[in-house]
Amino acid sequence: MPLFEGLVSGLAAGILMGLISHAGFKGGMFKSSILIIDGMFVQQKARLKYNQQQAILFGVPVHLFTSVTFGLAYAVPISIMKLELLNGWLIALYVFLLWLSMLFIALPTAGQGFLGRRLGSFTWLEQMVIHVIFGIGLWGILYFLEG
Repeated sequence: MPLFEGLVSGLAAGILMGLISHAGFKGGMFKSSILIIDGMFVQQKARLKYNQQQAILFGVPVHLFTSVTFGLAYAVPISIMKLELLNGWLIALYVFLLWLSMLFIALPTAGQGFLGRRLGSFTWLEQMVIHVIFGIGLWGILYFLEG
């Protein structure tokens, strides 16, 4: 049942990714939080003045929606193509592509510049870390659901 597996694994991986990203930001390890980035995008599109608490409020559902979408975007085609859902190489390749799309599409679209440079010079690395966490979460939940 790829819809259920994709939805649940994407949601759980997104929760894990969001929590670690935001905790890293609050703890000073990261220069940005994926939840704030997503919320800032909403604020910009709605032409609202930046407010961090409001950004987080908007960012949580946006992040969870995109995480569910990314979980489905992995599980459904893999199932249709009859590939191994738990193949670590496929998950790693998928997460690598998600990371690249974050750096080259999502962050610039959200107004954070090429590779997210407006957020800091190591945004690319922070994004890599949280995308690896997303991938581990995606694999772990898929493994749990398959077992």
